[in-house]
Amino acid sequence: MISLDKITKKFGARVLFEDVTITFNENARYALTGPNGCGKSTLLKIIMGLDESTTGRANRPKKVGFLKQNIEDFKDFRVIDTVIYGNSKLFKALEERDILYEKEMTDAIGMRLAEIEEIIAEEDGYSAEAEAEELLAGMGIAIEFHEQKMKNIPIDRQFRTLLCQALFGKPQALLLDEPTNHLDLESITWLEEFLSKYSGTLIVISHDRYFLNSVATHIADIDYDTIIMYPGNYDDMVLNKTKLRERVEKESKNKENKIAKLNEFISKFGAGTRASQVKSRVKEVRKLQPQDLKKSNIQRPYIRFVPPEIIPGRLIFKIENLSKGYDEKQVIDNFSIDIMRDDKIAVIGNNGLGKTTLLKLIANIIEPDTGYCQIGHNASIGYFPQNHQDLIDKSSKDTLLDWLKRQKENALEQEIRGVLGKLLFSGDDVFKQIKTLSGGETARLILAKLMLTTPNTLVLDEPNNHLDLEAVSALAWGIEEFKGTTIFSSHDRDLISKVATKIISFEEDKIIYFIGSYDEYLAKKSYV
Repeated sequence: MISLDKITKKFGARVLFEDVTITFNENARYALTGPNGCGKSTLLKIIMGLDESTTGRANRPKKVGFLKQNIEDFKDFRVIDTVIYGNSKLFKALEERDILYEKEMTDAIGMRLAEIEEIIAEEDGYSAEAEAEELLAGMGIAIEFHEQKMKNIPIDRQFRTLLCQALFGKPQALLLDEPTNHLDLESITWLEEFLSKYSGTLIVISHDRYFLNSVATHIADIDYDTIIMYPGNYDDMVLNKTKLRERVEKESKNKENKIAKLNEFISKFGAGTRASQVKSRVKEVRKLQPQDLKKSNIQRPYIRFVPPEIIPGRLIFKIENLSKGYDEKQVIDNFSIDIMRDDKIAVIGNNGLGKTTLLKLIANIIEPDTGYCQIGHNASIGYFPQNHQDLIDKSSKDTLLDWLKRQKENALEQEIRGVLGKLLFSGDDVFKQIKTLSGGETARLILAKLMLTTPNTLVLDEPNNHLDLEAVSALAWGIEEFKGTTIFSSHDRDLISKVATKIISFEEDKIIYFIGSYDEYLAKKSYV
């Protein structure tokens, strides 16, 4: 169990949450929600004792699994040891045992070894490597990586190893901040099943709506300067929160109307013969005086891609015998496909199989080794890179206004400000330097560019990374309503299910092209 006792966190005059008393119980899975910057990650750090609250205290069990982001600290560790480090007491005992066995045996060393063996037994140390290997396998980390040093394996596998570290050792509570980052669809599914069987206290932050709906039994929503608990999953919370807010606003409005009528009576008869009735109504007005409704911190961007009036030809891309490799690895081999006007194609598959390479080839960012990708008549491409720095130079002193002006030189400042406002950059925000932007802000800036330049074909590589749930929902709506062609990669199943009408699936030894929705693709795949 995790409990917060009158927790407040402020940064200067800004309040994240105030005087919060709440309990997170065992056998329950809590999704911590709220927009970027509302304090979700800060709250997890307060619970772990890594950040101080302004007032109040947090209580946690002794054994807590916490998803860290400190890859550098483990660069010289074996992968399997990094996972076992999730139980630091066990890891230190195993490390000390190895050191002592290298020394000449004495009575003191023998006694200490007996104590260590007892600690190892209490911490299930004799099955530690088997448990670590099972977790790594579930995360899609091949056995040949397990004995390698962290710095020698791909960066996404390093992040997955840290997730395994958090899950290791049967912790009494789990605190997971964006655990689905760096995971492919297969690994996300495995993680969902693992967490659904977990019997401790789980608090998880994620921008993956499908994941939260699958895992959460409760939602702890940071809003109105507090944390409000809702039963059910994310969709249940949105519905209940909307109804609750509508009811409160209606009650407030009714009070205002009643007060207006009472004040009218007081004004009319205040100087007359109905003094007692006037006095009674004055008292009633005081009782009814509504409190100011706190403002929600949720902001919803407006994402809408409007293609130019010039309609492209029916064939948008003609891809013939396309091949691309790196060193000795062939990523795409002799791939052919016709992409037609108004197609909405999701590119899916495990990481490292070639999704980004295909999108870069289609967007003409890189050249193929053989074959070609021919763009159709009057087709104009808007590209969203997975690595934002492929498009935005974070060392530049450009402001948002400067950068967007260069993307469309004939655009008026008013037009640029209008687009930025829809992506939640208002007022002086337009003069922010792009090098100061967070990941979510940078993603919104790139989306602002696509809205400003109005291409009729979108090539999007993981566009929902770094976006909060509100922005991801707005993006899905924007792509769904777009009267043009979209080819996108994503691990967000909610986005794929809502938008895709065709699927390009990268598998270990082939690329499958499927005409139909994601749900139809999954049904066909399970049937086969």
